[in-house]
Amino acid sequence: MGAEFVQLSLTPMLIGILAAIACALPGNFLILRRQALIGDAISHVVLPGIVVAFLITGTISTWPMIFGAAAASILAVIIIEAIRRFGKIEPGAAMGVTFTSMFAAGVLLLEQSDTSSVHIDVEHALYGNLESLIWLEAEGWHSLIDPATLATLPDELTRMAAVAVLIGIGTWIFWRPLKISTFDETFAGSIAIPVSAVGFGLVVSAAVAAVAAFDAVGSIIVIAMFICPPAAARLMTNRLESQIMWSILFATLSAILGYVFAGYGPQWIGLDNAVSAAGMIATVSGLILALACFLAPHRKRLGAAENLGQ
Repeated sequence: MGAEFVQLSLTPMLIGILAAIACALPGNFLILRRQALIGDAISHVVLPGIVVAFLITGTISTWPMIFGAAAASILAVIIIEAIRRFGKIEPGAAMGVTFTSMFAAGVLLLEQSDTSSVHIDVEHALYGNLESLIWLEAEGWHSLIDPATLATLPDELTRMAAVAVLIGIGTWIFWRPLKISTFDETFAGSIAIPVSAVGFGLVVSAAVAAVAAFDAVGSIIVIAMFICPPAAARLMTNRLESQIMWSILFATLSAILGYVFAGYGPQWIGLDNAVSAAGMIATVSGLILALACFLAPHRKRLGAAENLGQ
């Protein structure tokens, strides 16, 4: 039983946990800045960039995906600003039009492209590739201390671990400017904190998390993790430090419970087939948020930044 778990479930579960945490960390600040839709937008607009990068290079690898996604994000910002200025449309509406249109364009590119040589298609873009990221070379828990076997771990696990650590370190290093500029931009500017640069860096970190997670877990989990764990955490506390810890806990629980329920839940209720791990993880994160809305001590304060961190 232990060997089977390590082979078939351990790495997908770890990848899901790391992807959820990597998205939840910047999601906390996006929620408090009332910019939660930015995470949603990023998870949509990166798709055409990733597809174009694949069409140009003929392969799916980290750096072409990052450059493609970055180019798509810049294009999205330009389009949103153009719609807002020339169409005199409210920014939220301009953002909604842009990211849905770009995601649809990415889907059309996928449908018209020859992606048979790699695992990238419309279903992959939505649900990811989580269930197939298994570690068949593992023979049990002792494989975790065997360098030769560790070298065969799925590349997605290494990438997600690196990105999660990078975002965690970045959050720790820039904690003070992030915290101050989130709650009081005027005061932050008065003490020489580059507010615009901090905001841009936050969006970049969210984009990096989205791109790294996209191939493994798809856009559904990325969208859910940017919003649900931070929003639920916001309802649990009035302190930013505690909110970060709660969001990490909720993201981890969502990944673990979602993966377990996807594989075994249908059997518990008499069904034959497992369901999508990505869909179930996102569903569990939504259920956690729903419970927080009814039971959390600060459930009336969602989206309010007042007094947080004092």
